Amino acid sequence: MKRFESLSGWGRAAASGLLVALLAACSVEPTYKRPEVDTPAAFKEAPVASPQESGTWKPAQPADDALRGEWWTIFGDARLNELEQQAAAANQDLKAAAARVQQARAVTQAAKSDWFPKLDAGFGPTRERASAASQLQPDSAGGTTGTIWRAQVGASYEADLFGRVGSNVNASRADEQQSEALFRSVQLALQADVAQNYFQLRELDTDQDLYRRTVTLREDALKLVERRFKEGDIGELDVSRARNELASARADAVGVARQRAASEHSLAILLGKPPADFSFAETPLVPVTTRVPAGLPSALLERRPDISAAERAMAAANARVGLAKSAFFPRLDITGAFGYESATLGDLFKWSSRAFILGPLAGTALTLPLFDGGRRKANLAQARSKYDEDVAQYRQQVLVAFREVEDNLADLRLLDDQIREQNNAVEASQRAAHLSRTQYTEGAVSYLDVIDGERQVLLSQLQASHLSGTQAVSTVNLIRALGGGWGDVKAPDTAVGAVAPASAPASASAALEQVAKR
Repeated sequence: MKRFESLSGWGRAAASGLLVALLAACSVEPTYKRPEVDTPAAFKEAPVASPQESGTWKPAQPADDALRGEWWTIFGDARLNELEQQAAAANQDLKAAAARVQQARAVTQAAKSDWFPKLDAGFGPTRERASAASQLQPDSAGGTTGTIWRAQVGASYEADLFGRVGSNVNASRADEQQSEALFRSVQLALQADVAQNYFQLRELDTDQDLYRRTVTLREDALKLVERRFKEGDIGELDVSRARNELASARADAVGVARQRAASEHSLAILLGKPPADFSFAETPLVPVTTRVPAGLPSALLERRPDISAAERAMAAANARVGLAKSAFFPRLDITGAFGYESATLGDLFKWSSRAFILGPLAGTALTLPLFDGGRRKANLAQARSKYDEDVAQYRQQVLVAFREVEDNLADLRLLDDQIREQNNAVEASQRAAHLSRTQYTEGAVSYLDVIDGERQVLLSQLQASHLSGTQAVSTVNLIRALGGGWGDVKAPDTAVGAVAPASAPASASAALEQVAKR
């Protein structure tokens, strides 16, 4: 009979455990599926390319967490390669993004800890008074007062009913992945900002060189005008005009120097250096002729880290919908403690002093929410609305990505035509300026014609410099809009000053770990 009762007890325990396991498996979290977005078959502004060209930067298994590679080496500029490496090693925004990833990983680990029981140990005295009723004595007996010494180990565990703990872990894990995607977004933005600032700085160096030559030319023109004035060939008006043009050119040159100083300081901050510790030697810009294949629009959904971050935000919001739903269902907390207790410290660790405590209902605390004034319903509505918001933001981010690629493709396509026509304008203005100077020397035209011709030369040259800088920056912007370059992209063999890329980490996670350790 006793054996039968024992088997029945074990059967009831097994049945209870099986029931808890089944309830834990019944997660109320909605099944997550990435929303569909309208994706064009090809970019509108992309030129028709061969299959080999269109796939240059698309790996066999593209993924957002793949290492983007040292894409800037395609420009074949050793100085730019060096600056990019310095920025990756010392930029503070990148370090902050890496720290945020570590924070997200810690939060995920904390959420996973809810899958395991919590253990704690305690030791110390408790002064207490026991009532007569608790001692099964009459009221006239009064209570008893004494000190109880305890040394015990406690345990608590929350059963994962209806996927409450699992949904919290899923949400934290998605937040962690979003943080990693945002780190890659910051990394790509930093790389692009360094390249853009570098090319803009070199464009200003070209402008400085133009103004330097313009000032020299106008100094020579002033000497010529002053000599003719002394000879009585011209009046003082031409001398005043020549001096005005020289002073204006010098003032404009100082203005370009101011812009260059500010640009150099900005580049220093990107490199993680004080502006006082960084200087950049003047290097006029060389036109950038690199052409970047756009690939397929669908690849943007796999390559761009900001799109990946938006998608992971949706996954986190979906998991939190399940977490809000689980609040409508029972919650099971199991607690207990085992140890020793006695009235004196000397008897505390005797075998007869052992004791245990279990929670209510044979070690369980099954709670079922009944009424909370609509709080749980409001939390669920908020979670669902947050998911809808993240879906809209994800789709908007995809649209913005498509627009950015199309904008830069159009810029580069039209800049080719504009630069070609601007070069023609430079040649025509130089020819016109030469003719006006010759005719002025012969007395056929006034000095105003000379001034106008020289102004047109400077303006056309400055515009050509600006277009070359814009072309370089647009190339960088296109690479950024495409999500960065792949590790197999290399600099042209014919590039002057090209250097071999340094060894890169095997994955983006390894790159993150390197930044976190710096």
